[in-house]
Amino acid sequence: MHERKAIIADAVRTPFGAYFGTLSTVRPDDLLGFTIKELLKKIPQLNPELIDDVVMGDSNGAGEDNRNVARMGALLAGLPVSVPGVTINRLCGSGGEAVVQAARALRIGDYEYVIAGGVEAMSRAPWIVQRDSKKKPETLDDKEWHQSTVGWRMVNPKFDSAWTQSLGRCSEEVAQRYKISRQAMDEWSLRSHQRAAAAWDKKLHDGFVVPFNGLSSDESIRRDTSMEKLAALPSAFSDGGEGTAGNSSPINDGAVAMLLTNETHLAELGLPGLGRIVATQVVATDPNEFSRAPVIAINKVLKKIDKKISDIAIWEINEAFASMVLTVLHELPEIDPEKVNVNGGSIAIGHPVGASASRVIVDCARELERRGGGLGVVAACIGVGLGIAIVIER
Repeated sequence: MHERKAIIADAVRTPFGAYFGTLSTVRPDDLLGFTIKELLKKIPQLNPELIDDVVMGDSNGAGEDNRNVARMGALLAGLPVSVPGVTINRLCGSGGEAVVQAARALRIGDYEYVIAGGVEAMSRAPWIVQRDSKKKPETLDDKEWHQSTVGWRMVNPKFDSAWTQSLGRCSEEVAQRYKISRQAMDEWSLRSHQRAAAAWDKKLHDGFVVPFNGLSSDESIRRDTSMEKLAALPSAFSDGGEGTAGNSSPINDGAVAMLLTNETHLAELGLPGLGRIVATQVVATDPNEFSRAPVIAINKVLKKIDKKISDIAIWEINEAFASMVLTVLHELPEIDPEKVNVNGGSIAIGHPVGASASRVIVDCARELERRGGGLGVVAACIGVGLGIAIVIER
């Protein structure tokens, strides 16, 4: 059977809101519903009845995003009730995994049109408590409350304690092993803010980011930051450690939606397309080594398509932590840093966990277009020892 291509036809995202910022008053299903609706507005020639599925990443699921937020977002967007939806949780890779699964279904001919992406409303993540052992009556008195915004919660005591440290501490430990300095981390963070601000000034997000709820640009970008301000921040994950709030990604709210289809339907829609999903790879390692996982994923995905690092025009490495990006560059020194996150990364743009990996996919494709085409690689570290890499061609 002839394998079809999986192509991103078009895409939309909200600006990424800061923690308890402009988008914090918006439910995640409404955030997603708005984004899908805006995507459909961009492609009026698409018959919504033909959409086979809505596949969305979302890493929480403990609050208003419960009960399959992809389906709820589809309904709120006004899609026909006959269009199904599925929500995927691969933590920081959720939005990427949604695209991977959509592309896989398109390639083998199971689907013709898929909406994929991700959503996270981290400001609205609820506090959660464990149930009593008895059925009734239950009270909240003397219960231990757990935040569900980010990271481990209600940890199984059978796990190795090294595995269940904070993500920031784990990434920091790996970076310490490679003697990556605090100054290098802060320099990368400053670069992220400067490049993200410049991208907005150049209007590079026009046609992709849609203003919402009074927010028209990414809210976590700090135009006034400096090496002095970053150096003044205290250690965030250990006493005297190199990781700080300044060289880590912030907590954010946002959503991304894109239409994927095959080459035949792309032509029928009359769209040039943003890029083709060429190959994908998910890997796993020790949970506390998650910041190294993108290295393994990149090596494997390039081997799949018989390409070398020198064949790649653009790299989008999701900036969960500056220490993680610098770890990847340390282990893969052939990567030219000037080709990495050329318009800033999640340290500045923001990291709404379920949406971030889909954001970097679209940013990679759009930058390839600006440069006249080529191959791009998107990679992300993922909690509990996972990593993902996706090759895009334009």
